[in-house]
Amino acid sequence: MRRPITILGSTGSIGRSALDVVRHLPERLEVAALAANANVDLMAAQVREFRPRFAVMADPDAAEALRAAVGDLTTVLSGIESIEQIAREPVNSVLCAMVGAAGLTPVLAAIEAGNRVALANKEPLVIAGGLIMAAARRMGVEVLPVDSEHNAIFQCLHGHELSDVHAVMLTASGGPFYKTPRAELREVSPAQAAKHPTWDMGVKISVDSATLMNKGLEIVEAMWLFDLPLDMIHPVIHPQSIIHGLVEFTDGHIMAHLGPTDMKCPIQFALTWPERVESPVTRLNLAQMRALTFAEPDFSEFPCLKYAIDAARAGGTAPALLNAANETAVAAFCQHEIGFLEISEVIAAVMEAEPIEAAESLEAVLAADRQGRDRARAIIKGIESRV
Repeated sequence: MRRPITILGSTGSIGRSALDVVRHLPERLEVAALAANANVDLMAAQVREFRPRFAVMADPDAAEALRAAVGDLTTVLSGIESIEQIAREPVNSVLCAMVGAAGLTPVLAAIEAGNRVALANKEPLVIAGGLIMAAARRMGVEVLPVDSEHNAIFQCLHGHELSDVHAVMLTASGGPFYKTPRAELREVSPAQAAKHPTWDMGVKISVDSATLMNKGLEIVEAMWLFDLPLDMIHPVIHPQSIIHGLVEFTDGHIMAHLGPTDMKCPIQFALTWPERVESPVTRLNLAQMRALTFAEPDFSEFPCLKYAIDAARAGGTAPALLNAANETAVAAFCQHEIGFLEISEVIAAVMEAEPIEAAESLEAVLAADRQGRDRARAIIKGIESRV
């Protein structure tokens, strides 16, 4: 029997890899619904191949173009409300691969409908982890991590009690500028920042990896996913990206998860869990493996990582403010409005200026998100005026 899945963010890097998994496992998986932002041509091709019941474009104009392109092959909808609607449709799993905070309300909609969530979009847990995990517990819904690091930790923890865990380590490649003097980073381009040394990812997450903000967001995500305190979660620089996560137990043993740098591995794991199914990815060859090296991150080299850890320690709406500032700053960098080093400047200024409130409701979280973005845009305008 095939498992129906919904993919939110089907035209992005994770969504395309997820559809590769479906192609590999046609007897196990089928596509119930797809959602994307505005890539009409790719969504039309996906609709023709997978024939989902629903296809949603966040952009209304893109939805109109998609209707014209696919006719009656599927029901085409538009807007965030329609993405939330398909997230509620009964399926085996909703894979959330949307970029940024936009994935928050669809994730909550899926959980409230009783759908298992395969979460590739870390920002919802960063900004509203308490609300999401409380809803998942109330509904008895599994939230399975798709991020390679959290998927690795999930596998290492399986069968063990949290009381047996001494520490969790999330690995980071260090990005394309690891060990590059900061003075040389002032003029780097978005294309250079997005050129990840070991992974093939979308632009936003690649830039986050270059600043190591991605690892900071993953620390917050791990706190909520695994119910761990901040002081038990440690980032580790591992340039080869072979070991994705490690768990140190109280008796001194360390369990490490190794795997290829191919997102189809954790995606397939999450979509077929609790089964393990043959995968088409290229396997690791231990005999040919180069040396594996590790180092502690330098906060002076990666200030964004420190800001994320500080936000995690502060709690409340601090992570929501951090994420809003980062998304806005990264977008401005990608549009050549600010420089690479100014990403961290914008984030620091927002975190210093905005008050931290309790994150006890969705309204409070969304308000902090708006305030963080508004403040970041004002700071960016000030930076532009200096040029």
